[in-house]
Amino acid sequence: MTSTLADRVAAPHSLDVPDAALGLAWRPLAPEHVAELFRLVAAVEDADRCPYRTSRDELEESLADPALDLSTDSLGGWDETGTLRAWATVQQPPGDTTTVRAFLSGGVDPAWRGRGVGTALLAWSQGRGRQRIAESGKDVPARIGIYVEDDATSTVALAARAGFSPIRYYTQMRRSLGSGVPVGGAPSGVVVTPWTQALDDATRLAHNEAFADHWGSQPQTAEQWAQGRTLQVPSWSFVAVDEASGDVVGYQLSSRYEQDWDVVGYTYGYCDLLGVRPAHRGRGIAVALLVAGMLAYREDGMQFAALDVDTANPSGAHGLYASLGYEVTHGSRLMTIEL
Repeated sequence: MTSTLADRVAAPHSLDVPDAALGLAWRPLAPEHVAELFRLVAAVEDADRCPYRTSRDELEESLADPALDLSTDSLGGWDETGTLRAWATVQQPPGDTTTVRAFLSGGVDPAWRGRGVGTALLAWSQGRGRQRIAESGKDVPARIGIYVEDDATSTVALAARAGFSPIRYYTQMRRSLGSGVPVGGAPSGVVVTPWTQALDDATRLAHNEAFADHWGSQPQTAEQWAQGRTLQVPSWSFVAVDEASGDVVGYQLSSRYEQDWDVVGYTYGYCDLLGVRPAHRGRGIAVALLVAGMLAYREDGMQFAALDVDTANPSGAHGLYASLGYEVTHGSRLMTIEL
């Protein structure tokens, strides 16, 4: 007999917060906690030597995500002085169709590590992730996931003890803009033009089609597509438009993560998303979009162009980036429990 989603997920009927004996008082996060959360996230990223920093604007956007119900999908732990020492959030993308996913994130103040707080918080997060997957009502394969930097060895070990295993690896790459930019124009019949809000939904639809053959990708709703883009730079973002049909056939969306520059020691423009619809691949459109981005970064004084790539990307993106002069800087992984 084939098992149902409910059988596979084994979601807890009720979910208790971590034990008060850990020394923290637990309650959901709220928008007014953003300043406290920003301080805590910065402390965690400093201690873990992360190659990035999360801005306050990004945190505000994350807490305001309409797909995140803070009352049930978040948890903060405050010590007796009223200082936030730990947090967790659980997100279940509403557009998931063929695989229902729950993504866990969180952290513990470095001064409070080694007391079992992280283990307890991850157990709560996993339980809530199972509940969110069950609540979706979509009887398809499911996945609970955590993104972890390769160098975050303690977090990798914590996730492994909780039953998570690496399933996918990602590489961060950069290319110097000081030695020129590759040559690459759009093919005949295609024009590369700056991204505009008027083209945004057409870009979303192009993205859903372009990534349909990528591992782990699921269609994005309009609300999902709008999230996580608070630092996008319109003048660094471009779309490729078919002149005959007016369709968006490729896109490159870039952001300015200025808070990271002191950490890595250089300035850069970051390509968050790059995609070409399958019927238009092999024509040089991706290169034309990347080159447009590089020229825009350089015009604004950036020293490098940066991006990341799934090491097993089916479109050969890793090889493409290497051929354009991108070099590996660091890596990360997705650790999951497959349900």
